[in-house]
Amino acid sequence: MFVTLFLESSIPPSADMTKQAPPFGYGYPSMQPAYQQRPSPRTDSSPSHGRYNQTGYQHLSQPFPNMSQLSAALGGLSGVPELEVEALRPVNLLQERNLLPHRPLDAPEPNLNADLKKANCSPDTFRCTLTNIPQTQALLNKARLPLGLLLHPFRDLAQLPVITSSTIVRCRSCRTYINPFVSFLDQRRWKCSLCYRVNDVPDEFMYNPVTRSYGEPHKRPEVQNSTVEFIASSDYMLRPPQPAVYLFVLDVSHNAVDAGYLDVFCQTLLENLDKMPGDTRTRVGFITFNSTIHFYNLHESLSQPQMLVVSDIDDIFIPTHDSLLVNLKESRALVRVLLTSLPGMFSQTRETHSALGPALQAAYKLMSSTGGRVSVFQTQLPTLGAGLLQSREDPNQRHDTHTHATDFYKKLALDCSGQQIGVDLFLLSSQYSDLASLACVSKYSAGSIFYYPSLHHVHNPAQLDKFQKDLERYLTRKIGFEAVMRIRCTKGLSIHTFHGNFFVRSTDLLSLANVNPDSGFAVQMSIEESMADTSLACFQAALLYTSSKGKRRIRVHTLCLPVVSQLSDVYAGADVQAITCLLANMAIDRSISSSLSDARDALVNAVVDSLSAYKNTVSNLQQSGLIAPAALCLFPLYVLALLKQKALRTGTSTKLDERVFAMCEFKSQPLQQIMRTVHPDLYRLDTISDEGALHLNDCIVPQPHLLHLTAEKLTREGAFLMDCGSVSPAMLCQLTEVPEKMNLTQIPELETPLSERLRALLAWLQDSRTFSSTLHVLKDDASAKTSFFQHLVEDRSESAFSYYEFLLHIQQQMTK
Repeated sequence: MFVTLFLESSIPPSADMTKQAPPFGYGYPSMQPAYQQRPSPRTDSSPSHGRYNQTGYQHLSQPFPNMSQLSAALGGLSGVPELEVEALRPVNLLQERNLLPHRPLDAPEPNLNADLKKANCSPDTFRCTLTNIPQTQALLNKARLPLGLLLHPFRDLAQLPVITSSTIVRCRSCRTYINPFVSFLDQRRWKCSLCYRVNDVPDEFMYNPVTRSYGEPHKRPEVQNSTVEFIASSDYMLRPPQPAVYLFVLDVSHNAVDAGYLDVFCQTLLENLDKMPGDTRTRVGFITFNSTIHFYNLHESLSQPQMLVVSDIDDIFIPTHDSLLVNLKESRALVRVLLTSLPGMFSQTRETHSALGPALQAAYKLMSSTGGRVSVFQTQLPTLGAGLLQSREDPNQRHDTHTHATDFYKKLALDCSGQQIGVDLFLLSSQYSDLASLACVSKYSAGSIFYYPSLHHVHNPAQLDKFQKDLERYLTRKIGFEAVMRIRCTKGLSIHTFHGNFFVRSTDLLSLANVNPDSGFAVQMSIEESMADTSLACFQAALLYTSSKGKRRIRVHTLCLPVVSQLSDVYAGADVQAITCLLANMAIDRSISSSLSDARDALVNAVVDSLSAYKNTVSNLQQSGLIAPAALCLFPLYVLALLKQKALRTGTSTKLDERVFAMCEFKSQPLQQIMRTVHPDLYRLDTISDEGALHLNDCIVPQPHLLHLTAEKLTREGAFLMDCGSVSPAMLCQLTEVPEKMNLTQIPELETPLSERLRALLAWLQDSRTFSSTLHVLKDDASAKTSFFQHLVEDRSESAFSYYEFLLHIQQQMTK
C-alpha cells in the first residue's frame, strides 16, 4: 500500500527533533556510558548530519583497504568477479551512514557462467539465502549464516512455457524433472543435475516442437527454461480433476451487520461473479450463521432462493445435498437474487451469538465430496457450539498468548486438507477474536488469512475500502486446486523445516488443498554430506495442481547455484533480504515454541554471530569499528526493523490479534511483500526529476532515490511517498488539492510536469505488484500519521533502540 504524508503540520519543529529521550533497551540492558561515544572533532566543512552526528558517528583516521589489499588479505580471490570482491568490501557501519542503494535492492547474481545465469530461475520465484553454497556443514557453521530457500511458486507470470508433450522426462532415480542444468553426454543420454544418474533420452524427446527439428534434445523448451509448466497425464491423477467449487460462509450476527461488511461483500461478488476463475462446471454455495446455521437452496428450477435453517448446532446435518452447491452458469440468476437480498434479510437482527464452529462443520460436510475453497467471514469471538472460545487477552500479557486455545480448528483444517478443501479466513473485528485459534483453520488447509481490525462502514471507511479491493483481488486471482508441492535438492543437501500454510504429507511433500499467486513459502536446509565432488548445487520445486479449468498441471522451477570451499565466498554470496525473511520465519516459530524474548535474542545473536565470524576471517585488516561485508551491510538495519514489527516487538501496546496476524503474514507472504512490510520504500516526491528515469511505452517514469527511514530525511515543506506493501496504508504529502483517499489511478489531471511525473511513478509502482494497493493521503488523520512514523525504524521509539544505538549494542555484544 502507498502512503502519502502531508508534513505541513506533522513534523515537530527542528528544535524538538534534537531532543533525545533516554535510551530504552528494547528488552536488552540499558546502554552504559562506556559505549555512548562522543563524536570526533569535525575536520571537514561538510554540513552537520543532524541526530546522527549528535549520537556520534565515528570519523575513523585509519583508511579502509582498497580492492587489491582486500583481495590479498582474503587469500587472493583469483578468478572471482569484481562484484564478489565488492560484496566482501569491509563497511564500517558506525561511520558509513548512507548505506541504502538508490533503488530497491536487487537479488545478488550467482557467480555462474553466462549460459547458466541466463537460464537460471528468476529470484522473484526462487531464492536462496546463500548464492554460493558451502561445500560442507562445517563451512556453513563457520559463516554463522542460515541456509534456506524462499519460494513464490504460483506467482503471476507474464510468460510461462507450457509443455504439451505426452512424455514428461524425469530422472529414473530421484524423479527430478529434466531442466536446463542437466548435462547431455550425447544425444541419447543425460545426467541428472541432482543425483547424477545417467538416463536415456526418450525418442519423442528428440523432436523439438518449437523449432520443428529433430536430433537436438538440448534445445527443447524444458531444457531452455528454468520455469515451465507441463500438462499432466492421467498418471498424475488420483481422481478426475475437480471443478472449481466456491463456498462462502458468512457471519450475519448483529456485530457483522453493524460493521457493514455484508453490503460490500455482496456488491463486490456481484460485480466479479463472471470474473472468478472457472469454467462451465464451476459451482458455488452460501452458508450464513449467527446462533443458527442457514443454507440456501439455489436449484435452477426455483423462482427464488430458499433458506433452510438448522438450529441444532450440536448435531449439524446437511438439509439437502443436491441444490446447496449449484452450477454457477445454470443458477446465476438465483445467485444474483440472493446476493442482492442478503444484506436486507438480516438488517434488523438482534442475534449477538456466533456459531462459527458448527458453520465450518457444515461447510466441511457440504464440500467433502468435491473439495474446493471455503471463504469464511467472521466478525467476533465464536460463542456457541463446537469451537467456542473465551477471551484470553490480558492487556498486561499481550506478548505471551500466541498458541491456540483449542485443537478444534486445527483438526478441522486437517480433515479439510484430506478432502482437498482449503479454508480462507476474513476476520473483520474490532474486538478480540482469538485469531491464534481461528487462524489454524487456514494454516493447516493451505488457506489465506485476512484481517481488518477496525472495519466499520461509518467509523472507518478506509478499512472498508481496503477490504473491497482485497476482496476483488481475492475473487479474481488465479487458483489451483488439489495441489501438492515437492522440493528436491542436490545430493548432500537436505530439507528439515518448512514455513507457510500447508500440511506436511512427508519429508519433502507439502499438501496444498488450494494454491494462490500471493502465497510464499520458506524452507530451512542443512548439508548432510560433503559436496566437494561437485561445483554446482540444484534445487527444484514441482507444484502439481488442478487448474480452475479442470486441467492437471505441473509447474516446475529449478535453481542452480555454485558450490564453494572458501568462507570468503560464502559471505560474498550472502543474500541479505532472503536471510532476513528466513530468520523472520524462524523467529516466529521460536516465539511460539519458546518465548518472544528468546526469539528476539536469537535475531540479535544472528547479527552478532555473523559479523563476529566475518571479523575473525578478516582480522588481519586490523580495522576498528563495527565491520560488516558489503553484502551484509544492511543486515543489522533489517533485523532492527524486524524487532520493531508488530509480530516481534515488546510491550503491551500491540493487541494480541494484531500480533498474531503479523506473525501469520510473515509465515505466508512472498519475500518481496515481507521486505516491503519490514523496511518500506520511502521516496521524496516534490523534487522528482527525469534524471535516471525509465522510458516505458512512450512514458517517462521517474526513479527517485530511496530515503533512509528516519525523520531526519523529512522536511516540513516536502512530499513523501511510503510504499508499505499490502498490509499497511501507503502515505503521500500534499502537492496539490487531492481527496483524502484515492486509488492510484485517480491522481488529479493537472497539466504540470510534476503532476505528470507523479502519475507515471505511481502507476509504475502499482503495475509492479499483484497486491491491491491504495493511496492514503495523510493530512489530519492522527492515527495514520502515527502509523507512518512507526515505520521510521531508524529512529528511537518509546521502548526500542534507534539504529545507531542498536549498532552500538551489537558492537558491545561482539566484545563480550
